[in-house]
Amino acid sequence: MVLETSEQLLCWLPGRALSRAQPEVATLSLGLRGRPLGEVSPAFLSLTLDASLAQDPRYITFLSNPKLRTLARALSPGFLRFGGTKTDFLIFDPHKDSTSEEKIIWELQAKQDACGLRSGFSAVEELLLAQWPAQEKLILKEQYWKKHKNTTITRNTVDILYSFANCSRFHLVFGLNALLRKNGLQWDSSNAELLLDYCASRRYDMSWELGNEPNSFRKKSGVYVDGFQLGRDFVRLRHLLDGYPLYRRARLYGPDVGRPRKRTQRLLRSFLKSGGKAIDSVTWHHYYVNGRSATREDFLSPDVLDTFATAIRDVFEIVDGTTPSKKVWLGETSSAYGGGAPNLSNTYIAGFMWLDKLGLSARQGIDVVMRQVFFGAGTYHLVDANFEPLPDYWLSLLYKNLVGTKVLHVSLKGAEQRRLRVYLHCTNTHHPKYREGDVTLFALNLYNATRYLQLPDGLSSKHVDEYLLLPHGKGNILSKSIQLNGHVLRMVDDKMLPALNEKPLGPGSILGLPAFSYGFYVIKNAKATACI
Repeated sequence: MVLETSEQLLCWLPGRALSRAQPEVATLSLGLRGRPLGEVSPAFLSLTLDASLAQDPRYITFLSNPKLRTLARALSPGFLRFGGTKTDFLIFDPHKDSTSEEKIIWELQAKQDACGLRSGFSAVEELLLAQWPAQEKLILKEQYWKKHKNTTITRNTVDILYSFANCSRFHLVFGLNALLRKNGLQWDSSNAELLLDYCASRRYDMSWELGNEPNSFRKKSGVYVDGFQLGRDFVRLRHLLDGYPLYRRARLYGPDVGRPRKRTQRLLRSFLKSGGKAIDSVTWHHYYVNGRSATREDFLSPDVLDTFATAIRDVFEIVDGTTPSKKVWLGETSSAYGGGAPNLSNTYIAGFMWLDKLGLSARQGIDVVMRQVFFGAGTYHLVDANFEPLPDYWLSLLYKNLVGTKVLHVSLKGAEQRRLRVYLHCTNTHHPKYREGDVTLFALNLYNATRYLQLPDGLSSKHVDEYLLLPHGKGNILSKSIQLNGHVLRMVDDKMLPALNEKPLGPGSILGLPAFSYGFYVIKNAKATACI
């Protein structure tokens, strides 16, 4: 990271008054009156687990780890999607025995109350953690195979998955296998019925999907399913769900198409025409770049970030023209596909793509954003293989704590907004320090120099709480460690997260964002009528 000289920093620090030569300051224009631009789901920032985690069922037992559950619970409420490529190669067998590892971990968990957190690692977990790197390599390698093999999952796998979601206060969305076909045409629902029978018998309250990225079915399996047929398959699944008293009101989401290129756009449009009435929200996936070829420059490029807004417009054009009443969700998304970009997707620099995606999604009407992945293979996870939270985890935690559901207008005067990107929401009033009428600004500085923001005159007397996130350690923006207002963020122990303390700024303060940084600013007592 390149910062200004010490002399310049002495002249100008966040929250201090100007002295000597005044640098260029961009004035914020905030839409605090009238109606908000829009409103997103309370579960706006949600999570995914990739179905590849169940490829070897021993590793699903990681979800019983108390530290992992503590970290997930801190990001609730939300949806937890169990999906991904492996979704369409999972076969549920209600008669198959669980692995010995699954049984041991499950028995340890069962000794607690329903959602009790046992302490420490078991010997089985220690052994599995040592073996996980080899399994991770296999999962990432198989992503590029032309054909995938089916994997059997057991009742215990489903139990552990549901327990993790439920005890972490997430609502489970389970992806069903869509590649089981009768005569290569209509969907064969028999295996889904076995799973539904079991989940209903256990009283598991959950929602459903059918298939993952149907635009890639032919590439993955040699099976081609057009949008019209897929829509009919979803109608079949809806009727199937209606046959279970527990699932008559269960939600169904789809079709989880990939990036909306022309062929995928045609598939989505055809699907919505035949099956749009069967779903509760339209889901699609987005990644900016290929994880195998992505560069540091890609993660800092406004041109790359702007491609997302174009993709959103393409999806909404199709939805508005076919099923205009449907909510639109990002059912799977992260920085780079293929498991992420090594030493980029798991570092501080990934926060630019993640925070900008959250801001743009809410501004342009996306109702829910599901982050790929909470924990699992690759480098785009929020929590690493040692159950340690990475920079994007802490960024997500701050977002959950500070950013409310109502989206407000914000713009800058005197600044090029592609490199200095700002978003505004009503503040999350579940936060004990804030109340109705407060607003939260979050900003990203893609310049290689500090940039300054000034509140409009009407707010110059207001106090502001700053939450500035900067990298920690020698890696600078490629660091896997992050600091909040100068304090390194790390867990206190397996059951406790650190305090996320603000830095109070006095009235009239200028907001300073160092080079290549991002942060949140809560404007207290803003009396925004759009938030009341």
